[in-house]
Amino acid sequence: MKAMVYDRYGSANVLKLKEIELPTLKENEVLVKIHATSVNSWDWDLLRGKPYVNRIGGLFKPKYPILGADIAGRIEAIGSKVNQFSIGDDVFGDISWCGWGGFAEYVSVNAEALTLKPAGMTFEEAAAIPQAGVLALQGLRDLGNMHEAKTILINGAGGGVGTLGLQIAKSYGAEVTCVDSRKKLDLLQSMGADYVLDYTEEDITKDGKSYDLILDVVGNRSIFDYKPMLNPRGRYVMIGGTMSRILQLLLFGHRIHKTENKKMALLIHKPNKHDQNVLKDLFVAGKLRPIIDKQFSLSQVEEAIRYLGEGHVMGKVVITIHQS
Repeated sequence: MKAMVYDRYGSANVLKLKEIELPTLKENEVLVKIHATSVNSWDWDLLRGKPYVNRIGGLFKPKYPILGADIAGRIEAIGSKVNQFSIGDDVFGDISWCGWGGFAEYVSVNAEALTLKPAGMTFEEAAAIPQAGVLALQGLRDLGNMHEAKTILINGAGGGVGTLGLQIAKSYGAEVTCVDSRKKLDLLQSMGADYVLDYTEEDITKDGKSYDLILDVVGNRSIFDYKPMLNPRGRYVMIGGTMSRILQLLLFGHRIHKTENKKMALLIHKPNKHDQNVLKDLFVAGKLRPIIDKQFSLSQVEEAIRYLGEGHVMGKVVITIHQS
């Protein structure tokens, strides 16, 4: 089979398309013929090995030679202890917790990572949902207490997490303000955003508005800038950000919560089948649709990752590996 592999940290040019053997199937795994996968910022971080926390398990050499966390495809073979799937089932899921391997034609993966794909969902749509969707869902629901949040601000709303988070928040009836660059604002408004702000022209910390929940996908400002923007008992949830901002949150977040009763939290991603099923149900109900910016082939993974690294993606970047 063909796979995009890398054996050293670096930029996208260290990726090489190679012919390798089919993966060995373990008793709790299924062999999936991958139809589509998507690119996440985590792929970019692991490829570069920066920040260095991404080198855990492989300080000088990557632990996983094939990147790609989100997959969607068809089951070709089943391990002896797998009873929840059948050969021919269409599935999708985030496989980052059990070995990665999405930038390839096939992958053997723990069956617990996968969810049945509904008939009305394309493989490309399925591949665009798992990691970004679960991050958005867990940030809004688990740390953000979305059931009680009436007003929500999403900073960095135009990417994969943000566009899915907007739709999830609207499904709960919240008023949502989205912050991103000007070229993404029309898309966000068309998706249901109540208010949109161009961060290049407006300082969101000085517009006088306050929120029950701030979901920060980019983490590019001090948490002390966001603290005054929170309503009493409001919550700030960081999903992505620089190491300096993450350390600041870890050092001072608890103190802010204790003195002002405003929760400042860092989301630790926990991929799981239950949340993938929640997202699937939202899709089937017509409340969630992933936005796909561009599609590439397996041989174009290098180009796809470069495009993601430029920081201008609207929604998700998808790799089509086998045509449906």
